[in-house]
Formats: sequence, C-alpha cells, structure tokens
Amino acid sequence: MLSRLQVKNYVLIDSLEIDFPEGLIIITGQTGAGKSILLGALSLLMGAKADASMVSEGADNCVVEAEFEINSEDQEIREILEGEDVEWEDGYLVVRRTVNRSGRSRCFVNDSPVSVQILQQIASRLIDIHSQHQTLLLSDKQFQLGILDYFAGNSSLKADCARLWRELNTLKSELSSLDVRISKVRAEKDYNEAQFRQLESAALKEGELEELELEQKQLANAEEIKMCLCAIEELFTSASSAGEILSLDATLKDAGRNLTKLARFMPAASDLGERVDSCRRELDDILSEVSDLNARTEVSESRLEEVENRMSLIYGLMQKHGCADVRELISLRDSLSEALYDSTMLEEKRAILQEQITLKNAELSRVADALHESRKAASAPFAESICTSIRSLELPYSVFEVELLDAPVSAQGRDSVVFRFSSSGRNPVDVARCASGGEMSRIMLALKAMKARFAKMPTMIFDEIDTGVSGSVADKMGTMICDMGEFMQVFAITHLPQVAAKGKAHYLVSKAIDPSDSREVSTIKKLSEDQRVLEVARMLSGSVLTDAAIENARSLLFG
Repeated sequence: MLSRLQVKNYVLIDSLEIDFPEGLIIITGQTGAGKSILLGALSLLMGAKADASMVSEGADNCVVEAEFEINSEDQEIREILEGEDVEWEDGYLVVRRTVNRSGRSRCFVNDSPVSVQILQQIASRLIDIHSQHQTLLLSDKQFQLGILDYFAGNSSLKADCARLWRELNTLKSELSSLDVRISKVRAEKDYNEAQFRQLESAALKEGELEELELEQKQLANAEEIKMCLCAIEELFTSASSAGEILSLDATLKDAGRNLTKLARFMPAASDLGERVDSCRRELDDILSEVSDLNARTEVSESRLEEVENRMSLIYGLMQKHGCADVRELISLRDSLSEALYDSTMLEEKRAILQEQITLKNAELSRVADALHESRKAASAPFAESICTSIRSLELPYSVFEVELLDAPVSAQGRDSVVFRFSSSGRNPVDVARCASGGEMSRIMLALKAMKARFAKMPTMIFDEIDTGVSGSVADKMGTMICDMGEFMQVFAITHLPQVAAKGKAHYLVSKAIDPSDSREVSTIKKLSEDQRVLEVARMLSGSVLTDAAIENARSLLFG
C-alpha cells in the first residue's frame, strides 16, 4: 500500500508530506482545489511524461517521493529490482522522481537510479489510478481482454504467449534479414563464381611475378649474356696464338714456384707465395661458376614466350581486379571462395531458422489454444459476476455478456472480446455504444472491483468514478468501494457525500493564498471527526452550512 507521500515544488504544491492508512481513504475538496494536481504527482511516480511546467514558479526542480509497503513475496517486483541491481528492503519500497527546470527527469527506487520504463513496470504492480475519463477504456478491446484474463487467472499463460510471440517475431526478423543477404549473394553468385574460377585456374603463388620478371630479362638478353660469359672463360684459360702469354692459372702457378725458391733466401717470399696460391684458387672458383652460368644459359624463344605469356596473364588479372600485386590477387581469390562457401552456409542457416519458426509457431498455437479455452471457461462466470455487481447498483434488469471472437494470433493469444450490455435486459449490444454516463460509471466500478480482487493490486485510486450518479446509487457505489477497502488500500476522490461518508480516513484538498508571495498553493490535510462532519455537510448543502446538513452528515458518517 501507499504509506507515505512527499511532494515538493510540484505545480501549486510547495511542500507536502503526508501518511496514509490502510482501507478506504476519502479525498474531497472544492472544484479547482488541486485534487487533479495530487493525482498528477502520483502519475509522475508511475512513469508519466515529465515537463518543465510541473516545476513550481521560482523553484529549480520538483520532487515527488512515495513509500510503499509491499508483499516481500511479490516475485515479479523482486525480479525487476534484482535485474536492475536495486537493493531490496523486504516490505518497503521508496520511489522518487525529480524534474528540473529544463523538463528533464530522473527516477530512483530505493535511492538507485532506474529508467522510466523500469519505474513504469514497478508502478504497474503497486498502484492503479482510475481517472475521470477511464470509462473510455470500455471501448478498448485490450482492456476488456485484460479484465477477463485477470478473472480467469491467465497471467502465466499470457506471459508465455507474449514471450513466444516476441521470440517468434525475433526469428522472423532474422529470417527476413537472412533472405536479403541470400538474395544479394544469389544475385552475385554467378559473377563471383566466374571470378573465383579464373583466379583459381591461374594457380597464383606469392613472389612468382618477381621471379618471372627476372627470368624474362635473362631470356630476352641470353645471347649477350653468353657472349660475355664466354669472353670471361677465354680470358681465364686461353694463351695467345704465339704461345708467348700464359693463361692466368699457368702464370700464377709459375709465380708461386719462383716465390717458393726465394723463400730459402728471403723468408718474406714464403708469405707472398701463399697469397699467390690463394688468389689462384679463388680465380679457379670464379672460373668454375662462370662456366656453370654459361652452361645453364640458353637461348630459348619458346621459354621466353611462355614466361611473357604468364606475366601478361598476371598483369591482366591485377589490372582487372585493381590489385597492386599477386598477394592481393590471392587474398581476393580466398575471399571469393569464402563468399561462395558462405552462400551455402546461409542456405543451411535459413533452413534451420524456418524449422525453428515452425516449432515456435506450433508452441505459440498450443499456448494460444490453452488461453482460449481458459477464457472460454471463464466468460460465463465472469459475466455473471459483473452482472450481479451492476444489478446491485440499481440496474435490476441489466444484462452483461462476454463474447469471444477469433482473431489473428498475437501476443494476446488468438481471441478478441466484446462486452455486451443492456440495462433493460433485452438485446444487449457493445457496452461502448449503449450505456449512459451513469451506467458506464457503474459498469467501470464493477470491473475495477473485480480487477482489484483478482489482480491483487495493493492500491487503487478512483478519481470521481461516481460521476453521473447520485442518491441511493451513489450510496451503493460507496458501499462497493468500501468493501474493496477491506482487502486493499483504496483512494476515492469524490464530490458525493454518500461515498465520502464510507471512508476509514478523510483528507481535504484546499487552495489558499501564500501571504509571503501572494501565490496560490494547494494543501492536503487529514480531517478529524468533527472536521469530517463539517466537510460532508458542505458536500450536502453547499457553501452555507445548515443544522439539517450537519445532522444529515452525522447520520451518514456514524449511522
């Protein structure tokens, strides 16, 4: 229940802190006193839209805070709080919302910041506000279906249905995205496959082009290369035609022998001989390698043509695909291979998704069928219960019926519902089209009373639900609201003395001029028994209190 409310700088409320008891709480006040402002402050705690107009003139921000006594076994609230890492204090929950001058707001639960969405989820489990215009909900099919589900105890089935619907839509969304990808891959598949085949058949190797360029240069100049190599060999090995000049090898051998002879007389000649011998062996190695190069160098026009054709192929592929080297061509080939492989994987994933959607559809259909059967079984007793309540409010011949209609499967199942009503008992039609204002108030009260009983809502606020009724009907509506206060906390904002007299506690909302700055401010205070008598008397007689009105008020209050 709502045990404490604190409001600061909210519209016409400068500062307010008030405690509330259990049971039926009456709130009265003259028109324009600020009752709607009080409801607005509570609505802010329930996640209503915030704006700068809520902040009192001259204030930097407004603050609305409420303390709720809650059932510590409420698993849904516990899961919400634990999911947001909000500390759980068994039995108490403090909800606060601040709005600054720019219109931005912040929400807190037990001093932990939360989003407006989380605040709405929590508040929906704590309090229900029935405003003056909520009779319009009688034409809302979702509201009608929700009321029937409360009566039928379908909360678990509805949660399963909503979950399966979300999961099904997620799968369908994935399938839709996948189809777009598959369509794109299919459109490019033939092109990608042709590109891949061309690159695959080229059998590319890293570093190949550099090797081909070097070989091409050698083949293109093979004749000149052989001429040079032969000339070198000849310089190393050939003597003159007259035989006067020895080859380099013979010359160095002769020089070595002479130096060896001199070593007997000149020790330094020995080192010189070794050096000459070393030079001779190095020149022999050079000659051997030159001869090897000469042997391996061939003039081959066919090989030159083969190399140039290969180079032309690689250059053409690089130009075609905008690649700077063979490595990039190989990378492109591999990516095309992956794309072609991915297309196969996408098709396989699509088949899996379709199977999952089929299974999810079947599961959703089973839950929707179970929900339908539960609603079907509950429709007649629900209608009978509401009809009994309405007839007790001086509509003795009224008829209330519930008609279930087939609807496309959704998060709500596969049903839509129509509430039919007739005050005369004949030809009931859609309740939104047949009831008068007073009748709609009575129907709405009967529905809210039923919801309070089955939804286990800890606090319910009625904002002039008795609009359009008076006299004995008002008295009976007050009794029904009072009965609701036996098992929950009920706030009744009313202008009817018959309803006001039923409450366990009575609060008066009034407006006055603040002498410090001549502003109008709204206040709320709990009335004593004597003050309550005078307030009910005012409601009976108007601004002029008469002895008869006061006596009548005492009679209403104390019997």
